[in-house]
Amino acid sequence: MSSSSSDKFDLILDARGLICPMPVLKAKKSLRDVPDGGVLKVLATDPGSVADMKSFCEMTGNRLISSDQEDDVFIYFIEKTVS
Repeated sequence: MSSSSSDKFDLILDARGLICPMPVLKAKKSLRDVPDGGVLKVLATDPGSVADMKSFCEMTGNRLISSDQEDDVFIYFIEKTVS
């Protein structure tokens, strides 16, 4: 497992076991607790979350830094844009 700048985050959301649209809804709520320019790490197991997180970030203006998969867990790093 490689270490990168995306290993730094301000808050982690464990949305494993939840199905669409819950991971995105919980990410939206969690971002309220992340400072502007901060990073939210999201863990999800729903394959639909891949497209959902991408769309969510495009619609809200937040930046999807990375989207990875380890075994059956999808890992997202979302940067909260300055509001």
